[in-house]
Amino acid sequence: MPHQHTPAPVDVFSWIDEAERAREDAGLVRTLRPRPASSPLLDLASNDYLGLSRHPETVRGAREAAERWGAGATGSRLVTGTTELHAELERELAAFCGFEAALVLSSGYAANLAAVTALSDRGTLVVSDAGNHASIVDGCRLSRAETAVVPHSDPDTARKTLAAHRGRALLVTDSVFSVDGDAAPLAAHAEACRAEGAALLVDDAHGLGVLGEGGRGALHAAGLAGAPGVVATLTLSKSLGSQGGAVLGPAKVIRHLVNTARTFIFDTGLAPAATGAALAALRLLEREPERADRARAVAAELYGRLTASGLTAARPDAAVVSVRAPSAAAALRWAADCREAGLSVGCFRPPSVPDGISRLRLTARADLTGVEISRAVETILGTAPAGATDR
Repeated sequence: MPHQHTPAPVDVFSWIDEAERAREDAGLVRTLRPRPASSPLLDLASNDYLGLSRHPETVRGAREAAERWGAGATGSRLVTGTTELHAELERELAAFCGFEAALVLSSGYAANLAAVTALSDRGTLVVSDAGNHASIVDGCRLSRAETAVVPHSDPDTARKTLAAHRGRALLVTDSVFSVDGDAAPLAAHAEACRAEGAALLVDDAHGLGVLGEGGRGALHAAGLAGAPGVVATLTLSKSLGSQGGAVLGPAKVIRHLVNTARTFIFDTGLAPAATGAALAALRLLEREPERADRARAVAAELYGRLTASGLTAARPDAAVVSVRAPSAAAALRWAADCREAGLSVGCFRPPSVPDGISRLRLTARADLTGVEISRAVETILGTAPAGATDR
């Protein structure tokens, strides 16, 4: 019997080693850092804009929901995953934000995928802002629609792009962009959509709880909440301190999503605990609308004090304060030095930033005290790398 040659084992993932080396050389390696339940760090990195994730009422809402409805949703929303609590949250969320109806999904990411894909098809033109969140970008790709990426916050180009198309069209934008915290020109976008017969889809993840009367969101502030051609998406994981996402709009749009949105139909429903926590936080915000004003005030103070000391930062329109760093490596070192000094800050580097400029990203939480704000400013200035200031 002839000798059978056994081929040498081949590392089919050897290409990953090369990719990893390239990331290391560019200073773009990302790692997971589990946080303890109780941390001594001052938190300016999370998206807990209103300080509600650990609020006793939010935590109680999660606990009571889990005790009553169980640990998980047990199935998709169309099978066993819809509880009375989900329906209650949808009603109150729609009413609070000024829309006819709402649909709750397992994440804000899933909500954007649902809205973009369900409201477009191969014959639709989707006009997308260059600064949009990755979930919108992925929604455009999955929709198989013709997608035109237009310059950041450029309603004139968006309108011209819409005007050149014949057929269904959808303009999609963040309300507040997560990198620099700047607000989109929603009124101008809405006017362009009305003029060209297009729908407007706005991701209000960073506007809910911060902008609008009592934190009702950027669309409410712009007078666009409940408008016939306007749909909003949002997350329950930022200002409401929980987890999950939602789509808000005309009732017929929500019915359409229930029947066509794959990230709704084929995904397990939001866990009862997250649903209960979001509902409790929403009710708390209704009772304490001043939290929205406070978040914006903290952002303005952080921006003013940091720029007065020579740092370059984007003027915040909501609760995100973005401070520029000289390089990706410098941003990473800066964030690490802040951490060692007791301050947790976000670090945005390519590919998370569309313009290639690395930044520290600060969250202006409504529950920060004056002492904590001063401590944060002093720490950021004290650890700033060479080239970060203009002085």
